[in-house]
Amino acid sequence: MDIVSEGHTLVLHGSFDVRSTWEVRQAIYARLEGLDEDVVIDMTDVTTIDATALRLLAVATRAAWLSGHHLTVRNPGPAVRRMAHLTRLAHAIEVERAAATA
Repeated sequence: MDIVSEGHTLVLHGSFDVRSTWEVRQAIYARLEGLDEDVVIDMTDVTTIDATALRLLAVATRAAWLSGHHLTVRNPGPAVRRMAHLTRLAHAIEVERAAATA
């Protein structure tokens, strides 16, 4: 798992699973504490995800909300969306809405 920080956005690359949750958790919470704005997790390049990683996103979303911020997931792929529905965590993760094109 590679994590690239671009301002208030964390860009994740690779497989997001139990082996990488600690590293991603540290990056998310550092971003929430260090910035006074909302945090975006760009998951365009995440190839696979497991239930542990989704739980991390759900808990971080709630922690952000409790502190008056938002944590939003950008561009989750089909595998990420499918796992979120299978684990019943889709409702606990805020997904960025794509702008409609004419």
